[in-house]
Amino acid sequence: MKAAVLRSFGSRLAIETVADPMIGTGEVVVDVVATRVLSYANEVFSGERNYLLELPAVPGPGAIGRVRAAGPDATHLAVGDWVYCDPTFRSRDDAISPYITLQGWSARGEGGLRLQRHFRHGSFAEQTLVPTENVKRIGTIDAVEAPAWCALGTCLVPYGGFLAARLQAGETVLVSGATGNFGSAAVAVALAMGARCVVAPGRNETVLADLARRFGRRVRPVRLSGNEEDDRKRMREAADGPIDCVIDLMPPSVSPTTVRAAIMTVRPYGRVVLMGGVGMQGGPGLELPYPWIMRECITIHGVWMYPPEATLGLVGMIRAGLLPLDLFEVTTFDLDQVNEAVAHAAANGGPFKMTILQPA
Repeated sequence: MKAAVLRSFGSRLAIETVADPMIGTGEVVVDVVATRVLSYANEVFSGERNYLLELPAVPGPGAIGRVRAAGPDATHLAVGDWVYCDPTFRSRDDAISPYITLQGWSARGEGGLRLQRHFRHGSFAEQTLVPTENVKRIGTIDAVEAPAWCALGTCLVPYGGFLAARLQAGETVLVSGATGNFGSAAVAVALAMGARCVVAPGRNETVLADLARRFGRRVRPVRLSGNEEDDRKRMREAADGPIDCVIDLMPPSVSPTTVRAAIMTVRPYGRVVLMGGVGMQGGPGLELPYPWIMRECITIHGVWMYPPEATLGLVGMIRAGLLPLDLFEVTTFDLDQVNEAVAHAAANGGPFKMTILQPA
């Protein structure tokens, strides 16, 4: 098959012919129809993010495609099924504390590397090998719709955070990082789940205005000033009532004080979800007052990615029209244009924008 191969950090992706995936028990081979190029892919491929990825490898986390072949233990999947390939691979020999690798992207620890060495290649290829439990049927679609369905990969991240926090219909949510790619998706997902309103702080007034235009009165934009106490006060005022849940999706470059300003808006007995990148590239980490956490009975959830069943719930919301895929502006590239796609993704990583490779 044809694939884009990263041979060394800092090099361009090379289009090569590599061996087709060899299926085993507990595995599925999927023909890749569309796959996302993340906005920070250039930082991963350059080595700037220092992700644990053994090279050479075919990168690419997750895809929309069709089942080519399923292992002998598959009982529901059929050849030709349209599926989402969930890139969050978990080891099967410890249900309580599984090792995790993100397909074609990064691993966590030595156990994650062992998973990565077996499921060596990601989705920047004509085919991909995926654990059976990571292949999620999405129902019948037209091939031209496949790029738009890649929005699953973006929306699943905040959806996983909200599931961990047990977000309920009628609650008020604050999205820290609302003007970013994952943060703006969090706004859409929270509303689709029935949030009464979403407080959306940020510095980009154009994006804040666009969020208000897209979603109406249920979105409450707040322009951040950089003064922690003042920003916290204005976020609470915008909510016009208690803030039940705060989700942080800020990137590593953001100051911890900005993140703390948002987190500490949550009401007593409220929930906080940490999914951002503060401290991941050095510099100060996030400091929260112990007495505040204890006396206000704050629940803090650290969440990476989402649970295995999340895809089914999100597909249901899309099918119900609660989360319209036409929110997203899609730009597509052929596999041969993969390096152009990486550059385009870096320059166009804003809210509701997707850069998509179409290998098939």
